[in-house]
Amino acid sequence: MTNSIQKGKDGERELSHKLQEYGFVECRRGQQFCGSNGDADVVGLPGIHIECKRVEKLNIDTALEQAISDAREGEIPAVFHRRNRKPWKVTLTLDDFIRLYKGELKCQEEMGTK
Repeated sequence: MTNSIQKGKDGERELSHKLQEYGFVECRRGQQFCGSNGDADVVGLPGIHIECKRVEKLNIDTALEQAISDAREGEIPAVFHRRNRKPWKVTLTLDDFIRLYKGELKCQEEMGTK
């Protein structure tokens, strides 16, 4: 197994554990078969298609295009990425961010916390 493949698997496990720490206990590595089946790298966040990148140099446009291409109908494609000794980041399109943000605002209004 090449070093980059192992690093990818390690990054997916690391991200899964991080999401579990936030309370998303169902998060785990997706079913990967040569990386060509379109499954999310990490599953367990309903409605989000996760493309996980644990690399020092990332072409974020290419990664986001892959997430968009692989996402199923209704899923928000997102790239979760991190470099060594840096925190995890999430990249998604502005349209998808606004969709999430408006959903959060609506939830706050319904709960009376806004």
